Parts: sequence; structure tokens; C-alpha cells
Amino acid sequence: MPAIAQIEVIAVAIITILAVISPGPDFAMVTRIALARGRRAGVLCAIGIGSGVSVHLTYTLIGLGVVFASNVWVLTSLRYLGAAYLIWLGISALWPDIRALLAKNPTEIQTQMANKNINKPKANHKRNGSAFWVGFVCNALNPKTMLFIVSLFSQVISPDTPVLMEIGYGLYIAACHMMWFALVAVALTLPSVQARIAAIKIWIERGVGLCLAGLGIKLLTSTN
Repeated sequence: MPAIAQIEVIAVAIITILAVISPGPDFAMVTRIALARGRRAGVLCAIGIGSGVSVHLTYTLIGLGVVFASNVWVLTSLRYLGAAYLIWLGISALWPDIRALLAKNPTEIQTQMANKNINKPKANHKRNGSAFWVGFVCNALNPKTMLFIVSLFSQVISPDTPVLMEIGYGLYIAACHMMWFALVAVALTLPSVQARIAAIKIWIERGVGLCLAGLGIKLLTSTN
């Protein structure tokens, strides 16, 4: 392998890892899913996030990435969709508290919800399945992921790079997303970690909900 090609591979590997582990909507989403639904759902969400990368890779590999990135209306539309989705996710995480505040008897509402959570194993199984799609959409509608993929393939990866190598890069990027966020989900659901955060778990979920909504609002009001 030529030296230039080796440098390209190393650059893609390092840049991808740094981009994946940086905090953002995907991290907040995996945290919320893992804490609220358990390890299985958290890992499924991680797989969904990695699979969502395929959306950005597909249009980039067929040459539409630069076209999309250079059109303001495409970026604006994706920004609005992503912001709306994040705000909706944040409100969904906070909805039990909102219902309790609006209810005439907040304590009774919270008690009913707690009892409902205890007696719904089948419902949890279905929600685990939806965790994949939550992660998929979260990444597919993330304009920052779009710009990262487009920038990587237009500025770091050479136009002379073979298509198979580009596909390999894409698989690597998706795999990095899956492995990192699956590791986050597993770490958050370790018995020792769960024991330490049990008393503040609900507050962590509320904080994540606020973060998701805040990221959505920030994305919505961003001018860049």
C-alpha cells in the first residue's frame, strides 16, 4: 500500500473515532434508552445509530453528498427535521413529569405509571424493538453527521480511492458508531453502575430529556 494511502487510512480511522466519541444527540439518546429500557434496548439503539450512518454514506458515495451540502435548502430542511425530532424526544422523556404537573392528583398519576411499568413485560419487549428505529432516525436526521461524512469523503479521502475502499471506510464508520454506543449502553447498565445511580436515575433521565430538547432548540435556532 502506498504511503499516501496509508496516511489516508490512519487519518480516516482517527478522525472517525474522535467524531464518534464526542458528545451529541446520539450519546444522549443511548443514555436515555439504556437507563429507561435496559441494556438490550440500549444496544439496539446503538445498532440503529450505526445503521443510520448508511443513509449519509449512500448519498455521499453516489455523488450527492457535495450537492446536498452546497444547497442551503437541503441543510435547512434537514436541520428543521432533526431539531423537531430531538425536541419531540426530549418532551417524550419529560412527558411523565409534565402529565404529573398538569394532573389534579400528581401523586396518583405517578403511582399509576409506576404500577404500569411493573406489569408490562410484553410492552417493554415491543419498545425494545422500537429502540433500533429511534437510534436510526436520530442519526439519519443529524445534520452534523451529514457534514462529517461529506467533509471526510471530499477533503480527506482522495477522489482516486477505489470504490471498494470507500465502502470499507463506510463500514468502518458505521461499526465505530455501533461499538462505541453499545459500549456506552453496556457500561450504563452494569450492576455496579446501576446500584450507584439508582437513587438519581430518574433525575438523570430528566436531565437527558432536557439535553435532547435543548440540542433540538439550539439546532433550530442555529444560523450555521
